Amino acid sequence: MFNNKTLLITGGTGSFGNAVLRRFLDSNIAEIRIFSRDEKKQDDMRKKYNNPKLKFYIGDVRDVDSVRTAMRGVDYVFHAAALKQVPSCEFYPLQAVKTNVLGTENVLEAAVSLGIKRVICLSTDKAVYPINAMGISKAMMEKVAVAKSRESETTTICVTRYGNVMASRGSVIPLFVDQIRAGKALTITDPAMTRFMMTLDDAVDLVLYAFERGNPGDIFVQKAPAVTIGTLTEAVKALMNVPMHQVNTIGTRHGEKLYEVLLSREEMVSARDLGGYFQVPPDLRDLNYGKFVDQGEVKISKAMDYNSHNTTQLDIHGMQRLLMKLQFMQAIVRGEQAITEE
Repeated sequence: MFNNKTLLITGGTGSFGNAVLRRFLDSNIAEIRIFSRDEKKQDDMRKKYNNPKLKFYIGDVRDVDSVRTAMRGVDYVFHAAALKQVPSCEFYPLQAVKTNVLGTENVLEAAVSLGIKRVICLSTDKAVYPINAMGISKAMMEKVAVAKSRESETTTICVTRYGNVMASRGSVIPLFVDQIRAGKALTITDPAMTRFMMTLDDAVDLVLYAFERGNPGDIFVQKAPAVTIGTLTEAVKALMNVPMHQVNTIGTRHGEKLYEVLLSREEMVSARDLGGYFQVPPDLRDLNYGKFVDQGEVKISKAMDYNSHNTTQLDIHGMQRLLMKLQFMQAIVRGEQAITEE
């Protein structure tokens, strides 16, 4: 489906954008456009890949004119631009709204007006039952995407939702590695806390799965294993051959949950189990409020959500095997100075 097509990636200088480039640059795709506001990262990517298929556009999803400029002549869009750090969004929630919610509206409005064929919006498990500003803004982003999908007959808009991407920028695994190498104690919030674990390749696979199979307004989730923070810590220590390294428990930080949820119980009722994935169709009820008052759903009362406590739990050896899928950890085990997954 990508042969001789043009793909735009918003926020394309991040971990996901780099993973897409590694997957697609050597394919028959005609052009990949990287849209972001960070000229330094764009220049780094330009030098790193040095590929004529790769084009760069400076802009911001908050500025709809810059979005339109980058989107002209594009066939497909992967919308990855977002403010993703929980602490910074807690301190600057309106900034999260401007980028994650209003920026998404700009991207989708431009895509619909320009006749883009497909748009995939990237979301997070923190959007389900959100307790922090980042999750709340991503939950609203999903609502904007689903609502916009109802309005367009030419542009198919879907959402993907996934958990922690291992060794991506700002994630905890590189932090653990740095702390061990510096001889500092590992700092963990709560050893019983669980998180879904995915590789960057998993994230790209999920987006491509949604791209190929999605109907307007669908939300796609990849079934993923989870691990306790305590088990993750022990797995990293074992791979780095420091089993007795000190660990300090510092307590749960503001805005963090004990476990994350990929599908709410309301979504699980309508979700289609596709083997390795769940597909959640949009709620197509109209604005007849009587239906919301008079008509309940018994199945919802009996359903359970899909969360990082009740999914497959990895033990230390299972977490080690998953970590060793990362080039980052392979380099660490070899004793090299690795950088995080780009």
